[in-house]
Amino acid sequence: MRITGRPAALLASAAAVSALAALAGCTVQPQDTDAKHGLPVHIQLPSSPAAAPTGMAGTTPTTPTTPTTPPPPATTPTPAAPPAPPPRVLWAHGSSGPAVRELQARLRQVGWLSATPTGTYGPQTVRAVLGFQAKRGLPATGRLDTVTWQRLLAMTHRPTRWELYPMGGQPAAAPDARCMTGRVLCIDKTSRTLRWMIDGRTVDTLSVRFGTQYTPTREGVFKVYWKSRHHVSTLYHSPMPYAMFFSGGQAVHYSADFAARGYAGGSHGCVNVRDEAGIARLFAQVKVGDKVVVSR
Repeated sequence: MRITGRPAALLASAAAVSALAALAGCTVQPQDTDAKHGLPVHIQLPSSPAAAPTGMAGTTPTTPTTPTTPPPPATTPTPAAPPAPPPRVLWAHGSSGPAVRELQARLRQVGWLSATPTGTYGPQTVRAVLGFQAKRGLPATGRLDTVTWQRLLAMTHRPTRWELYPMGGQPAAAPDARCMTGRVLCIDKTSRTLRWMIDGRTVDTLSVRFGTQYTPTREGVFKVYWKSRHHVSTLYHSPMPYAMFFSGGQAVHYSADFAARGYAGGSHGCVNVRDEAGIARLFAQVKVGDKVVVSR
């Protein structure tokens, strides 16, 4: 059947709208129809138009996105180190034994203790340790801890048998006042000790013996005027190694007889040393011109 007149015009209009919608990517959805002619009366376009083909008017080109560098991983803070434990106390007032005797001998070497080692940690040892600690900026407790002991070990040598068990039997008195300045061999007849002192500080201590009743060791202030490493006495034809002469034929030197017999013997006026390692150490330090003080 041929449609003419107004219905034909309506059909033509609908066809035109459908064509436009197809070009725009739209879909024509009939919502209602003319009951008489079956023609659509309303056209609804989608709310979001489809993407237009590239190059069409009204489109915006997409700008490529630059990749973002990921942030560095979070670092875990290093936990603080726990505080160091206090040094361990080795010996204190009331302690006793060979280790305490060694401590006392080492304190004598550095001039902080004048008494003969006894092996008992008494008030004198407490005062000596206090002074040693305070002088070196350590906690001054009077107790011998591991830190104080290591510092003392670094400043001293291993005590000899004679330093640990001096046979003089009497505590060493304070050094003679004439020994308190300069470089001095400070020799005490009462305590039977030789102290090597520099500017009032005791560097080393050795046990010594002296001349007999008929050949006594002279007392007074002298100077070392000659050193002889392998000396032999021209009068008695006896070896006098590490000899340091200070008054005529009298010298400080090593004595094998003193090492063997102790205080039972005597010299012809010399100051005998029985610690060979100690006198070798002393011989290397003493210079010609150093002072010698022999007192009682």
